[in-house]
Amino acid sequence: MILPGSTLGVLGGGQLGRMFGQAAQSLGYRVHVYEPAADCPASAVANRTFTAPYEDAEQLAAFARSCAVVTYEFENIPVAPLQAIAGLTQLHPRPEVLEVCQNRLREKRWLKREGFPHVPFAEVEAGGDLAAAIRSIGVPCVVKTADFGYDGKGQQKVTDETTLAAAVRAFAGARAVVERYVDFSCELSVIVARSATGETRAFPVAENIHTRHILDLSLVPARVPDAVAAEAVALATAIAERLGLVGLLAVELFLGRQGQLQVNELAPRPHNSGHWSIDGARTSQFEQHVRAVCGLPLGDPGVREPSVMVNLLGDVWRDPTGPAPQSPDWSVVLRQPRAKLHLYGKATARVGRKMGHFTVVGPTLDAALGEARAIKTRLDA
Repeated sequence: MILPGSTLGVLGGGQLGRMFGQAAQSLGYRVHVYEPAADCPASAVANRTFTAPYEDAEQLAAFARSCAVVTYEFENIPVAPLQAIAGLTQLHPRPEVLEVCQNRLREKRWLKREGFPHVPFAEVEAGGDLAAAIRSIGVPCVVKTADFGYDGKGQQKVTDETTLAAAVRAFAGARAVVERYVDFSCELSVIVARSATGETRAFPVAENIHTRHILDLSLVPARVPDAVAAEAVALATAIAERLGLVGLLAVELFLGRQGQLQVNELAPRPHNSGHWSIDGARTSQFEQHVRAVCGLPLGDPGVREPSVMVNLLGDVWRDPTGPAPQSPDWSVVLRQPRAKLHLYGKATARVGRKMGHFTVVGPTLDAALGEARAIKTRLDA
């Protein structure tokens, strides 16, 4: 058990690292951040920031030795350097979990091998016959790069011969996975925490609404039957246990129109769809992450009030592509007593870039959703 007063390390200095650091500091821990880019959002809440490439073995070792435990805030980190520091300090989740989840082909193969419901897929090695793989799956389908994809990046929907030809050109020479297009009724996610003792706690199921492949709103509790929610939690918990996870795992799911669940993607870290928990849960996903990697008893992840989280992208800044983007009028959010604003400290706004979020809690989900949409409309005006 790693007690408050110790130093926790986080690989990655983005907004997830920032919010992890805030939660750790509140519990009385010191926080060290390792991030290749200077002036990262997490550095504002860190006791020390190591600014160096992930391949810098000397700096990475110094970082590891300064921490009682190290975790990470995103999965696009080279596995080899992590394996090198695993002998210097505790590292959670372990590199093998990261290796599965950072590559779509390995992730799909693992789900298939372990017998978890997943979207039917075909594999295409670098230089392989993508057109044949697409025809084997059938259209509509989605072609995705095997490595390092998120927020809709590195993927393309194929619906006919024209889009098939475009995909063949776009993915030429790349390793890819072709997934059957799922006609789903909604997208869900479950965030599970698991400690080294095997204690597990799952957050309530979130219902996620995406716009242009980027999460727009998360609604908690999800508007699904209790039996579906229970099945989703059981499925996510089983995956975390099978992986031997220590830390947090987000399991993204499709709910088919006949009520069947299929796993879409896994993320072994805090997740955008769990941001509602800062204001709407008894224990936030970030505090739970700290508890899990430190071997502390896990907190109660239950809902205090129905919650709706709204992503704030650079699109809401005035002239985000111009030389001097202007911030929105944040009083639109701040004047609402049930709304909470969270900005990530990023210096530059860009279209599609996650700059912050706000959460609205309410006596009912419908009330929270109505207020959240009204605020969003005013911000976009």
